[in-house]
Amino acid sequence: MFRSHTCGELRESHINQKVTLSGWVQKTRDKGFVVWVDLRDRYGITQLVFDEDRTASALLDQARSLGREFVVQVEGEVIERASKNANIPTGNIEVLVENLTVLNSSKTPPFTIENETDGGEDLRMKFRYLDIRRNPVKNNLIFRSKVTMEVRKYLAEKSFIEVETPYLIKSTPEGARDFVVPSRMNEGQFYALPQSPQTFKQLLMVAGMDKYFQIVKCFRDEDLRADRQPEFTQIDCEMAFVEQEDILNVFEGLTRHLLKEINGVEISAFPRITYDDAMRIYGNDKPDIRFGMEFAELNDVAQHKDFNVFNSSELVVAIAVPGAASYTRKEIDALIDWVKRPQIGAKGMVYVKYNEDGSYKSSVDKFYDQEDLAKWAEATEAKPGDLICVLSGEMNKTRTQLSALRMELASRLGLRKPNEFAPLWVVDFPLLELDEETGNYHAMHHPFTSPKPGQLELLDTDPGAVRANAYDLVLNGNEIGGGSIRIHDKGVQETMFKHLGFTPEEAKAQFGFLMDAFQYGAPPHGGIAFGLDRLVAILGGQETIRDFIAFPKNNSGRDVMIDAPAPIDQEQLDELNLKLNNIEVTE
Repeated sequence: MFRSHTCGELRESHINQKVTLSGWVQKTRDKGFVVWVDLRDRYGITQLVFDEDRTASALLDQARSLGREFVVQVEGEVIERASKNANIPTGNIEVLVENLTVLNSSKTPPFTIENETDGGEDLRMKFRYLDIRRNPVKNNLIFRSKVTMEVRKYLAEKSFIEVETPYLIKSTPEGARDFVVPSRMNEGQFYALPQSPQTFKQLLMVAGMDKYFQIVKCFRDEDLRADRQPEFTQIDCEMAFVEQEDILNVFEGLTRHLLKEINGVEISAFPRITYDDAMRIYGNDKPDIRFGMEFAELNDVAQHKDFNVFNSSELVVAIAVPGAASYTRKEIDALIDWVKRPQIGAKGMVYVKYNEDGSYKSSVDKFYDQEDLAKWAEATEAKPGDLICVLSGEMNKTRTQLSALRMELASRLGLRKPNEFAPLWVVDFPLLELDEETGNYHAMHHPFTSPKPGQLELLDTDPGAVRANAYDLVLNGNEIGGGSIRIHDKGVQETMFKHLGFTPEEAKAQFGFLMDAFQYGAPPHGGIAFGLDRLVAILGGQETIRDFIAFPKNNSGRDVMIDAPAPIDQEQLDELNLKLNNIEVTE
């Protein structure tokens, strides 16, 4: 038996008991006549003690030889600790060691295995197995496991069945780029790794598995951002014989369950907003509603004077920033520089200080009087002490720019509190998006999303006006889930493919299996997929998903720990009948 107890469970009630512990040496402290060793496992830390009065000299010497991260087993007696440590649960006791066995020695780690480490991110990712020993990373992974268990518990109680779907599937032209896998047995042909189990879960509905879920890996070969991984995990769900309201009710319930069980937070309201209103009021389709600063369009009250910047703009739009009228000119100039960065792309910013005495001071006093600025304050619902920030230009770009400024100001003002949770459904998305470069439409979600009832005929006359039977669940300004009611009729699906530019032959080649299945009694169905990585991060009070993934990739999509991706040798290439142009391979 390697251990009778873990390093986190011993208390005063165990005093005088003989115990066996195993773990890693966190640190040693040698005072000459006494040696203390902090022994760590994933459950906590227990202090071991070796002293001249009670410990054999050979055992004391053995304790002095221990290095950081040595794996050891000890046997001894639990005793009361003379100098107690209130910062750890085991701080009232220690173990007087009688036997010590080194199970494995360790090289000196490249960084300290402590909460506050001296290791940079790149170094810690290279030695991720050491980084996981640190409490912040370890606790994130334990937290993720807890969330996953609660998801399964809730869905099982709602009669959902967990079904695994294939990882080696067929490449399709929709969405992001696929990761492709060459087939040795089928020369010149390739599998793709799934971007989602979309078609398989629809086939499961045809098969009569009316409530399906899966916690599943998905893959997208797309350009990476700081918070995006080439492989990610979804809570993938589908239900048959449902309408949109049924889906929303079930997964509001899941979100409430997680917030209550994981965070101890009771949420009653799940407000709903249309896509169009979200864009008009917040400038994006995943608004953070923990704070105000809603958009106010000022065209009617700002385009009547000789200020050509506004007069020539499609949209003049503003927000009122609470308490920011006290900003200095230097602070405001820094804000203007922030919105002019290439990542934001604004040409400038007009501001108005609504002073505590009720007067206004703006950067455009030459063009607008106090009465004009009072109308701006009324439109933005500004109060004395607020700062009104105004952007103008082309409608969609300006809304995006002001949305970014709104989020930045909220972060600076401490309004995005990680322990507050504000869910929101965004509904009535456009079914199709116009690609301005090609002039072609493509599916905003995916080609299996059904249009709103009664809008199918609009595809022929005004495709941009068609609204989708689709919905996104937003939490604290992050999309945590999205889904739709699916098309279940072969004729409607064929019409959708036609409007997306598929020829009948292309549609049959890519999705013939699904179209065939629809001929055998496909029920009405719909579903949703939650991004587990992001959901866990937000529930954990953070927004960086990498911190909640055991072995993440870096921003270049590389696993620096195992050095992947990597070349393969010529023999493997020959077996796959692949030739690489201008690329060296290992022999």
